[in-house]
Amino acid sequence: MTDAAEATDTVEQREVRLGKRQRLLEQGEAYPVGVPVTTTIGSLRERFPELEPDTRTGERAGVAGRVVHLRNTGKLCFAALQSGDGSRIQAMVALDSVGDTSLADFKALVDLGDQLFVAGDVITSRRGELSIQVDEWRIAAKALLPLPNLHSELSEETRVRSRYLDLIVRPEARRMVHARAAAVSSLRATFARRGFIELETPMLQTQQGGASARPFRTASRAYDTDLFLRIAPELFLKRAAVGGLERIFEINRNFRDENPDATHSPEFAMLEAYEAYSDYQGMADLTQELVQQSALAAGGSEQIEWFDGTRFDVGGTWDRISMYPSLSEASGIEITPETPLSELVALTDRLEIEVPHPIRGKYVEELWEHFVKKTLERPTFVMDFPVDTSPLVRDHRSIPGVVEKWDLYVHGFELATGYSELADPVIQRQRFVEQAALAAQGDPEAMRIDEDFLRALEFGLPPTGGMGMGIDRLLMVLTGENIRETILFPLVK
Repeated sequence: MTDAAEATDTVEQREVRLGKRQRLLEQGEAYPVGVPVTTTIGSLRERFPELEPDTRTGERAGVAGRVVHLRNTGKLCFAALQSGDGSRIQAMVALDSVGDTSLADFKALVDLGDQLFVAGDVITSRRGELSIQVDEWRIAAKALLPLPNLHSELSEETRVRSRYLDLIVRPEARRMVHARAAAVSSLRATFARRGFIELETPMLQTQQGGASARPFRTASRAYDTDLFLRIAPELFLKRAAVGGLERIFEINRNFRDENPDATHSPEFAMLEAYEAYSDYQGMADLTQELVQQSALAAGGSEQIEWFDGTRFDVGGTWDRISMYPSLSEASGIEITPETPLSELVALTDRLEIEVPHPIRGKYVEELWEHFVKKTLERPTFVMDFPVDTSPLVRDHRSIPGVVEKWDLYVHGFELATGYSELADPVIQRQRFVEQAALAAQGDPEAMRIDEDFLRALEFGLPPTGGMGMGIDRLLMVLTGENIRETILFPLVK
């Protein structure tokens, strides 16, 4: 069927269904406030997993679900009802159970997609299908639009634009929701075991900060001031750490005005955590535990089976490699924190690598991604980053020119980052001044000087480790899907 023909058919079906809605209204209700459900389809499936054909359980039940299959054989109608978790049960509407009028109404008023309540005895059909022998039914919500073909795949655009249809049609969409819920519950449970408390920090901020990213701008009429949507909660969580909250985390929404792709979304969920008297090595240990426990919660194993059947191992102890030595080994060229900028520029030019911001650390990071990133399959912590790309991180305790920072790469993309946090307010001010200079030169992602945060640091931030991890990206690791599939309602044009 062409798109035009399909659109015409949908309009015609809607008109027919509007007529049925009117009949229901004349008889009583098309959208009742409630129906007398006594149990769920899923619980019946669990209680009666395998019964012989023509079995009568002796139990009566009232269930509701969406009609996903209809068949009329004259004096007997069959309807398959699907609950929100995808469980299905068959409803058998027979003349001798409901009578002439009720059977005729069922045939005339019930369509695919309707929310339907049925009540009756729980039995199995002649073919052994778990069923309700209906003696009472009513429409719980009349669907005015037809469902898509349940035997054809929805396009990705339809899935992300009409997630409600995706959830009805595709088991993987429902699995994603349950996997995400299990993973987030696991994160909170792991933090609780370690004595962390959960905080909430502002989404509307008077100043961008906490990450290098282009912010979304807005304004408040009441306060007569410009505002930014949060790009990261870091600076507020560190304020809390100054206040004596030593083990803290937040699961939050962040907003960054960046181009969407397979691993980026303008609105995304982020986990950040801070622990006093830890460092970036301790936060790497914590992050490995968080991910592995999430895998166990979502799928029951550290040997993850993705939605496409691929298996991926997040078990064991993950590798930790250093950025500069791994880059030197992969490129065959010794590159250190002292390598002149001119040599880095010449090398990126020769390789036709574009560097978004012309500072030494960016050249190093872009070269590392070119030579090393693609070689990482198993989860790997990449340690010790250039100082000029990490303005909120403590200098390395023994290696000049780098900071105590790691990025966690899993299956070729960055999942998380961790720091030994910069606690010296004098050095932090110097870093902010350097960032402000980049902003003045036109870098929209550079941080600004945050005087209130600097004042907080002057009251003393204890030695602290911090980490951040994208929740949507964690689901990518657990399912093998791209980021638009892991977000229930992603922003699309």
